Amino acid sequence: MSIYDTLNKEQKEAVLHTEGPLLILAGAGSGKTRVLTHRIAYLIDEMGVNPWNILAITFTNKAAGEMRERVDRIVGFGSESIWVSTFHSTCVRILRRHIDRLGYDTNFTIYDTDDQKTMMKDVCKLLQIDTKTYKERNLLAAISSAKNEFISPQEYELNAAGDYNKQKIAKVYWEYEKQMRANNALDFDDLLVKTVQLLQTQPDVLEYYQERFRYIMVDEYQDTNTVQFKLISILARKYKNLCVVGDDDQSIYKFRGANIKNILDFESVFEDAHVIKLEQNYRSTETILNAANAVIANNIGRKQKRLWTENGEGDKIQFQQFDDAFEEANFVARDIQKHVDEGTRTYKDHAILYRTNAQSRMFEEKFIVANIPYKVVGGVNFYARREVKDLLAYLKTIDNGKDDLAVRRIINVPKRGIGLTTINRVQENAQERGVGFYEALRTADMIPGIGRGVSKLESFMALMEHFKEQAKKLSISDLMQLVIDMTGYEEELKEEGQEEFEKRKENIDELMSKIVSYEESCEDYPTLSGFLEEVALVADIDSLDENSDYVVLMTLHSAKGLEFPEVYLTGMEDGVFPSYMTITSDDPTEIEEERRLCYVGITRAQENLTLTCARRRMVRGETQYSKMSRFLREVPVQLLSSGRTVERDSFEMPKQEAYFRAKQAFQTKPFQAGGYQTGGYQVGGYQNKALQSGIFDKPKPVKSFGVKAGGGLDYEVGDRVRSMKYGEGLVTGITEGGRDYEITVAFDSGNVRKMFAQFAQLQKI
Repeated sequence: MSIYDTLNKEQKEAVLHTEGPLLILAGAGSGKTRVLTHRIAYLIDEMGVNPWNILAITFTNKAAGEMRERVDRIVGFGSESIWVSTFHSTCVRILRRHIDRLGYDTNFTIYDTDDQKTMMKDVCKLLQIDTKTYKERNLLAAISSAKNEFISPQEYELNAAGDYNKQKIAKVYWEYEKQMRANNALDFDDLLVKTVQLLQTQPDVLEYYQERFRYIMVDEYQDTNTVQFKLISILARKYKNLCVVGDDDQSIYKFRGANIKNILDFESVFEDAHVIKLEQNYRSTETILNAANAVIANNIGRKQKRLWTENGEGDKIQFQQFDDAFEEANFVARDIQKHVDEGTRTYKDHAILYRTNAQSRMFEEKFIVANIPYKVVGGVNFYARREVKDLLAYLKTIDNGKDDLAVRRIINVPKRGIGLTTINRVQENAQERGVGFYEALRTADMIPGIGRGVSKLESFMALMEHFKEQAKKLSISDLMQLVIDMTGYEEELKEEGQEEFEKRKENIDELMSKIVSYEESCEDYPTLSGFLEEVALVADIDSLDENSDYVVLMTLHSAKGLEFPEVYLTGMEDGVFPSYMTITSDDPTEIEEERRLCYVGITRAQENLTLTCARRRMVRGETQYSKMSRFLREVPVQLLSSGRTVERDSFEMPKQEAYFRAKQAFQTKPFQAGGYQTGGYQVGGYQNKALQSGIFDKPKPVKSFGVKAGGGLDYEVGDRVRSMKYGEGLVTGITEGGRDYEITVAFDSGNVRKMFAQFAQLQKI
C-alpha cells in the first residue's frame, strides 16, 4: 500500500496537484503538515523533481524544525537539499551571497531590538528630536510598520505631506536608514525588504532563484504580511508552482502586520489558481466542531467551509456562568482535580485559555492553594512579571525598608539618573557600617565619591518617606495608586510602545484588583504587611518542576497550533472577550478577528470543552458587571450540557457590593419613603438597614417595577437595557417620583447615568 493511500480524498488531491498556483484551505486539525510533507515526497519520488528545486517556508524556527524532521523521515536520501526554513532564514541565505549588489558588504550585522533602540537614540539626538513627544519605541514601531508594507522612506515622506507628525517620522526614517547603511547593518524587517529589493533590481539574481525554487510551498499563509507576499510572488512568477496552505478562520495576528487579504484574494491575484478545502478534522468531536462552525459562520470576511469529523458526537459542551471570577477559578480548579482523582485525566490533559495574560492571576492562586501543578505558557508567572515585581517592591520598601533587594530594585525605576556606580558605592558604605541599604541612603551626603548623585538619592528618599507617611492614613489601594501617580511609572512604560504598554497596564490593573479583593475579603483590619504576606505565600512557585505533569495556562494567541483533551475557555464576557476596545471600534474587521480568536480557542479541544463567564469581574480595581460574550451566545443551545441560561431575571447584588455601589452612585443619601426617613439607605431600588455600620441584612425590594397597566416599566433593577444614546448597561436603581421614575443605569462604556424613564426610552434586552 502506498503512503499516499493513507490520505483522505481532499488531502490526496492536494498532494497530487503539483502544477500551477494552489490554495489549500486547511481547517483546524485537518492534517495540513501531513499534506505538505507528503506533497514534497510525491514531487521527488513520483514527479522526479530535484530536491534542490523545492522551497518550503514557515513562520517559526520550531515549526521549520518539525517540518524538516518529518521531511527527512519521509523523503530520505536527498532531503538535505530541500530548503525548509523561516522567511527570515531564507532571506539571510540569499542576502549573504548577493547583498553587495545593494551596496552592503556580505558580512552585514543583524541588529536585534536592543541594537535598534541604541541606534534610534543616536538618530533622535542627531536630529534633535524631542523624545518626550516622539517616543523612540513608537518611532521604531512606525518604521517597522512601513517596512512590513514595503513603504520606503521616499514613499513615506510623500504620503506624509500635510501631516506634521508623519513628516517628523519621515525624517527619522531617512536618517535611521542612512545610519544603518553606514554601519552595514540590517534589522529583522530589512531582511525581507532588502531581499525583495534585490530581486526587483537584479534580473540575474532573480533568474537564479526562480530557477532554483521551481516549487514553492508556504505554511500558515494567513499570517503573511505585504512584504512576505511580495517575496513569494516574485519568486513564483516564472513557474507559478506556488502552493500556499492556511486557514483564514485562524488569522489572528493583525497586530503583527498580518494581512488576511493575502489568503482571501489568492484566486484573484494568481490566475488559474486551484482551491482545495481540507474540512475533515482529526482532532475534535462533532459537538465541538459544530460549536466552532456556528461561531465562525457569523464572520463575513471568510472563505466558506465547514469542519466535520468521524470521531463521533462526543459529550456536550459544558457551560457555566458564575457570579464572579473567584467562583469561576474555584470551579475550574475543582473540576480538574476531580478528573485527576477519578483517574480519567492527568494534569497535562487540561488547558485554561483566556484573552489576556492578566487573567491568569486568579487561576494561579487557586492552583497553588489546591496544590495543582501548572505552567503559564507565553508569559511568566503573574507575580514574576516585571511591572508587578516593581510595584510590589515599592510596597515592600514602604512597609519594610530593610528589604535591600526591594530598595535596590526600585531606586532607579522609573529612571532617576541614579547609575550603577552610585548604587554600588551606597552598598559598599552600608556593608562597611553594618547597616541596611535604605539606612545608608539616609546619610548619602556622607558617602565618599557620590558627588552630584547625592541630590538624586536625597530626592528618592524624600519620596519614599512621603509614601511611608501616607501609608499610615491611606488604604492599600489608594497608596498603590499614589505610588503609580507620583513616580510616573506608567508614563515610562508608555515609552515601550502602545502594544507593550497595554499588556503591562493590564497586569498593573490586575494587581490593583488583587489589592481591592484583599481589602474587601480580609477578616481582620487590612494591612500592608498582611497583603504582602498573602502575596508572598501565593507567589512562591520556585519549586515547580516544569518537566512534571502540569495544567497549562495560556492566552488564546499562544494556544494556536496546540491541542488538549480538556479545554476551559474562560472569561467569556463582552468587554473581556471580545475586548472592550474591539466592541467600541468603528472598524468591523476588529470584531471578526476576535471571533477568529474564539474559533481558535474552541478548536484546541479534542474531547471536552468548557465555556465559562462571570456576571461581574474586577477590572482595574473596580467591579465590572458584564453580560455573557456575544461569541458564547452564538453557540447553539442544543450543544450545551445544561442549556444556556439567559441573564437572571432578578438580580441581587451581594451585601458588600450593594454598599460600595450605593456609596458611589448615591453618596449614601438617606432614602425618603412617604415623607419619612426610614433610617436606611436606598441601594438601586433596595432598602438596606444601617449600611454605614457594616451590618448587612438581606436586601428587600422597596417596590417591584415590573410591567404595569397604565404606563409602568417593563424592566427592573438588575435588568440589562439598551439606550439609543448610551448603548447597553445595567439598571442599578429605580426611584419613583411624582410623575415619572428616575432610572440609574451603569452603562458598559463606564458611564453611570440618571435619567427619567419617559425620556430615557430604555429597552430591556
